[in-house]
Amino acid sequence: MIQVISSLYEQDYYLWLEEQVHSLESLALDKLDVANLIIEIQGMGKAEKLAKTSNLRILLMHLLKWIYQDKKRTNSCQYTIREHRKRILKTLKQSPSLKNYYQEILAEAYQDARELAADETGLPITIFPVECEFTTEQILDPEFLTNHRQ
Repeated sequence: MIQVISSLYEQDYYLWLEEQVHSLESLALDKLDVANLIIEIQGMGKAEKLAKTSNLRILLMHLLKWIYQDKKRTNSCQYTIREHRKRILKTLKQSPSLKNYYQEILAEAYQDARELAADETGLPITIFPVECEFTTEQILDPEFLTNHRQ
């Protein structure tokens, strides 16, 4: 049976998912494609982390643009900051265990954000501090920067 299920996994992913759900609901554990279920669950965790990293990188890039390109502030930039903050906060609310991951990726995400901000603004990368000067609280605070147009 496992060979048939594995084949279904490769041929019709959605149907395979439905079969796995049905097997779990009916407690037909012998019909589960355990090997591919493990791969899928691990993939879900990796995808969650990649999305969090991406949201943080974009948020940091726009915070840098907001500060260092203050004469070109736009509603679009403000929207992007607000949107990516909300995404990160929602993820942390749904999965509090990712808070540690957030701390692990902050330095790397910031370096990526510096490069992206330099590319997007045309400013030299040296304009942006080498180390992230934002605290975690500031990064996620909806009131930080954008509600004060200076």
